[in-house]
Amino acid sequence: MSVLVVPIALLIGASLGALGGGGSILTVPALVYVLGQNAHGATTASLVIVGITALAGMVAHARRGNVRFASGTVFAALGVAASFAGSRLSAGVNASVLLLAFSGLMLVAAAAMARRHVSTAPPARSPAAAPASASVGPGSPGAPPPVPDAARGEPLAVPDAAPGEPLGDPGASPPASPAGSPPRWLAGQDPWRRRATVVAAALVVGLVTGFFGVGGGFVVVPALALALGFSMPEAVGTSLLVIAVNSAAALGARVGTPLHVDWPLVAVFTAIAMAGTLAGNRIAAARPHRLVPAFTVLLVAVAFYTAGRSLPHVM
Repeated sequence: MSVLVVPIALLIGASLGALGGGGSILTVPALVYVLGQNAHGATTASLVIVGITALAGMVAHARRGNVRFASGTVFAALGVAASFAGSRLSAGVNASVLLLAFSGLMLVAAAAMARRHVSTAPPARSPAAAPASASVGPGSPGAPPPVPDAARGEPLAVPDAAPGEPLGDPGASPPASPAGSPPRWLAGQDPWRRRATVVAAALVVGLVTGFFGVGGGFVVVPALALALGFSMPEAVGTSLLVIAVNSAAALGARVGTPLHVDWPLVAVFTAIAMAGTLAGNRIAAARPHRLVPAFTVLLVAVAFYTAGRSLPHVM
């Protein structure tokens, strides 16, 4: 067994715990190109590794109240049938074609993670304006009345506002929607359209999980955050529940088919990845934004490497 199992499994577990998705997509290429597994066996092994690791990460998030079990269970249930279909389709696909398609999936995941990082990154604070003259202070003659500084978090009061009710800076971005409500850009849309978006995302996640043996968290997290208005910690925690359920369903669909899995390797890989998930949870509680850009670049690099290795066998 290669010593590279340890760093690879730690990286995958940490990214899964911190970002709620994206890390599992590296499991298959790592098993194939680094640990010498065949493509179909790697996708099956990935379901075991990703499912158990996601379950461990979900428990840690649930202790902090970041898992919404009812919504996550419904989302996962919608994708179960699709995960069965994806597993059956995967069994009949040539291994090189499967890996080439997988490289395309990694590029999609990298783009989704980059877009999410840009949309959720905290805005940079502009420095406070310097006073026009050091000799003119708040109490000096001719000095203008003091103006609350929004950069310091002081509310701007208006005569018609209720006592104690702050009014934000008119030029600032609108506040984020409360957890559990749709975001402002979806607030005026038909509720049925939002439901259709969630159903479509759930089916895509189930199909991707069954076909490629990955969790699909890069689809789940944006769907929960944008369509259902989950806060980002809730979206990450709930996505782990969805990944665990879909992985179990897809693995069940493969029972009875020829499985070429190195189970001792899977056991060690899973144990190390679970430890990495605990570290990832600590990152998620701090600042995961620093992890996303580097991980996105890594996904793109692995995608091009996978495509380069697979394309000659397809043509």
